[in-house]
Amino acid sequence: MKATPAFIRAFDALPTGAYGGSYGGRRYRITKTVMVTGRSQKLVAEELGGNDYVSLNLYRLADGTALLKPCEMPADKVIGFILGVAAD
Repeated sequence: MKATPAFIRAFDALPTGAYGGSYGGRRYRITKTVMVTGRSQKLVAEELGGNDYVSLNLYRLADGTALLKPCEMPADKVIGFILGVAAD
């Protein structure tokens, strides 16, 4: 699915690397990785002390669009997480 401008802004505001964050009153360990000179990015978030998990790939195409590919979960879950997470 095509990523919205709001999603791209929120995703780009998250730092690259591994760090903590909060979403929905829960704590997460977040890892954001950049591959292929930034054309492909991956984010994985694991709830600390819980079972929640968020995983996605974002592909930036030559025409300027970005494709969001959630990993085996609904797109709404991934979008909500990215728009609402607060990184430490």
